Formats: sequence, structure tokens, C-alpha cells
Amino acid sequence: MKHFLFIPLFASLVALGQPEISFDSTPNFLKLPEKIYMGEAAGVATTSKGHVVVYTRTGDTYATIGTSRTFSHGGGRLFEFDQNGTFVREIGQGLYGFLVPQSVKVDPQDNVWVVDRGSSLVIKFDQEGRVAMVMGRKPEEIRVGTPAARGAAPGGAPAGRGGAEAPAGRGAGRGPAGGGGAPGAGQPGDLFGQPTDVAWDAAGDIFIADGYRNSRIAKFDKSGHYIKSWGSKGTEPGKFDTPHSIALDAKGDVYVADLGNKRIQVFDGDGNPKKEIANVGTPRAICISPGAHQFLFSSNSNDPTNLDNGEIYKMELDGTVIGKFGKAGKLMKEFGTVNEIDCRSANQLIVGELINWRVQKITLH
Repeated sequence: MKHFLFIPLFASLVALGQPEISFDSTPNFLKLPEKIYMGEAAGVATTSKGHVVVYTRTGDTYATIGTSRTFSHGGGRLFEFDQNGTFVREIGQGLYGFLVPQSVKVDPQDNVWVVDRGSSLVIKFDQEGRVAMVMGRKPEEIRVGTPAARGAAPGGAPAGRGGAEAPAGRGAGRGPAGGGGAPGAGQPGDLFGQPTDVAWDAAGDIFIADGYRNSRIAKFDKSGHYIKSWGSKGTEPGKFDTPHSIALDAKGDVYVADLGNKRIQVFDGDGNPKKEIANVGTPRAICISPGAHQFLFSSNSNDPTNLDNGEIYKMELDGTVIGKFGKAGKLMKEFGTVNEIDCRSANQLIVGELINWRVQKITLH
């Protein structure tokens, strides 16, 4: 059995005294058609053409009850805008798997991938907007009832479609992921329990953060076949308390935003722990920029119930903090729970906010 040296990395030291990065925000740069509205901007990403894709939470899900199964749909919409913010199209309107948007990514081939926390699905769309791959399976039973009956979500918000516990995922007892065992058991397999994010390595292998109910990272080949997974709920190296965001660097190392443990864990492509980055707050969203000199961005996002913190850190890949910018708030150049960051350009970011229902284009100076 191989043994790996795990080194907690505190290169960033304490957040106090870190330099502020000057930045600007482009207000209202996304232009929606009449009678189409932005909800919680859970996911944002850009294509190679500079188009912006937004996966937004737009309303409560619809459930049909009275048969042997409860069918639910709605609650999420996927919009595409051009590089000037002009609305281009809606992708997957009314799709079976759109329940509670969690994130969206664009792969090197410009395919659009959405991660839906409510349906426990990861869905790939080709450039024409057709469904090209479905990973996971939507649960056959979904808890329907009052918030009290459904229980409370992480952070104290009522369970249901807002920032929280979504339909029961695998928790009702079917499927390996989050099902047969306790939540956070890290059960392996190709089913998910409220996943949070997706990323790829240079070979096209797929890494999925199976976050809210299963606390693991799952690895698949480019055809969607399960390879392995690692992690379960805990505080030790290699364990997680809600792996909320995931990114890979050019070497194939896997960076995981370990939300509840207030750290970023770094692994090799086989899941062996390499280092830990701490003292950058609560990492809700992370992103690694492309290019010869890569940077790591991490949002110390405020909880949806308050306006504390909210800044975004820019770091070297070893965790050394270059600077930070922004704070929690309602105004432009302030952030309201940044749930996803796109950093295709290291000096121009796109951020999606939950409580402010908007997307900001950030230019760093």
C-alpha cells in the first residue's frame, strides 16, 4: 500500500493584511428578452467564442402526485448570451432533469454540462443544444410536504428549492449514492446524491463533486463509465464536509472546495491527497485560469442568510494569496453568495450570485 505525505498548506497565512486588487464591474451586461427573468444565478460559464451560459433557478418545481410515482420538473432554465451580452437562445427548455440548478461548465470542445442538485443528474449538451450524455438518474420518489416535514437544509434555510436541500435525491433508499447508507457515506457508483460540480482532465476523464448527500469525488472516463471515487463525510485529509466546487490544473491535480471544512483540498488524479489550502474563508466556488501561468480563484462566499465576508481571493496554485477583491453586499462590485466563477481569462471573471439574482462581469486591474 502506498503512503502519501499530506502537507497542510498555510502559505496564505491570515486574511488580514492581504492586498486589495482594484477591479471594475460591468453593470447589467446580460440582456434578457421581455418577460424572461433571471433567478438565482447558480451556474455561469463561457465558451471559446466568449458566449456566456447561465444556469439559473427560476421558480419552484412542479410535481404531479396521485400515481405510483411523483413526477417533478421545472425550477431551472439554461440561457446563452453572446460576448456582448445579447440573448442568443434557451437550451433544454422544460427538460426532465432541470429541478435545482447547481452549476454549469463548458468543456474544451464547447459542450455545455449542467449539474442539477435536485434531480441528482449531470447532463451534457452538444454545441447544437441537444442532450449528448446523461450521468446519474433522477430519483423515482421525491419528498413532498411542508418545509418542516422535509427538514432543514445546510445553513438553516428551509429545505426545498432555494439554497438548500432539494428533493430527496437518493435519500429515500434506492441507488448507491446517498441512498442505502447514511448521508455523507461516500458510497461508490455512478448514481449521485445532490451533486455540485464537474470538471475534466486533459484525457477527457470526468470528475464530479457528489456534494450534498454523498461527500465524495467520483471519476469517470470520457464515455461516462465509472472508474473510482474517494472521500466521505469527515474532517481528515481526503474527507469532506460538502465538496462544493471542483477544478483541475494543467498537471491533472484536482482542487476541491471543501465548503464545510473551510479549506481547499488538492489531490492527484487518482485521489491521493497532496496538500491543503486554508485561511481563505469558506470556499463556495473555485476556478483555475488557463495558460502558462495558472491562477486559482476562490470565493469566500457569504452564507445566503447574511452579508458577512463575500470577497474573492486570487492565488498561486500553491495557495499563496496574491490579493483579494470585493465584499458581500447588494450594490455593483459587491457580491451576494457567489456560487460559481468563470475564469477563462485571468483578468476578466464572470461570477454568478444567488441572493442578488444576477451575473457580474469583473475586470481586474
